Amino acid sequence: MRKSKVLDKLRSGDTASCFKVNLKDALMSEIASLAGFDCVWVDLEHIGQDWSVIASHVWATKAHGTDVMVRVPRGSYSDYIKPLEMDATGILVPHIMGVEDAEKVIHMTRFHPIGRRPIDGGNADGGYTAMDFNEYLESANRERFIALQIEDPEPLDELDEIAQLEGFDMLFFGPGDFSQGIGAPGQWDHPLLVGTRKRVAEVANKYGKFAATVGSTANLQELLAMGYHFVSVGADVVGLTNYCKDILTAFGKQGNIGKSYAE
Repeated sequence: MRKSKVLDKLRSGDTASCFKVNLKDALMSEIASLAGFDCVWVDLEHIGQDWSVIASHVWATKAHGTDVMVRVPRGSYSDYIKPLEMDATGILVPHIMGVEDAEKVIHMTRFHPIGRRPIDGGNADGGYTAMDFNEYLESANRERFIALQIEDPEPLDELDEIAQLEGFDMLFFGPGDFSQGIGAPGQWDHPLLVGTRKRVAEVANKYGKFAATVGSTANLQELLAMGYHFVSVGADVVGLTNYCKDILTAFGKQGNIGKSYAE
């Protein structure tokens, strides 16, 4: 099984870069890979795309030695493991609401002896049955990362317990939904949001997990100093939107593009 570039860098104490791709065309993932990002993030929680589209993004990234992380929808175990069977190097599970919820996710996404992820081995991650059975299980547990997204106030009381669980790699702080959850949508400097961002990093590092989040070029160094080692900065739709705005400005036109939360 091919090694995860992200895990290799994080385990060596380095930082991993990530770029979010919303567009369905895998050319965008290939462009990000060629640019030098360690990981590309594609999404199934908010974007309606079928499994063949996800497979194309996996192929586009692995061709250049880049990891791909798929944010899965909350659903059955099949929703969680299919990206891994396609040879995605990691999954991001949104809206972890407590320690029991986290335990269930780990149980479904890790093989023995950690969990009971259903076994196939006949897909891309198992070399289409070319891998030894037990080597497949061991490699998948070691070289594929599971990220649990903390983006609600509800799990905060159990955050330390969640971080101590065996079988996942990252605590991923999501500020967008968190701001809504605390009744302060879009208030990125709200004290509770700022404090929780710091706490997630502290707790992750305390218990040997990797702290992950989203950021920008403006606050990247601040996040790294805070203890985050995996940061997703930028997105294809943000770049294209701003590019279009710049062109329209050159034409002396305001255009129909308003201010985005992602700016």
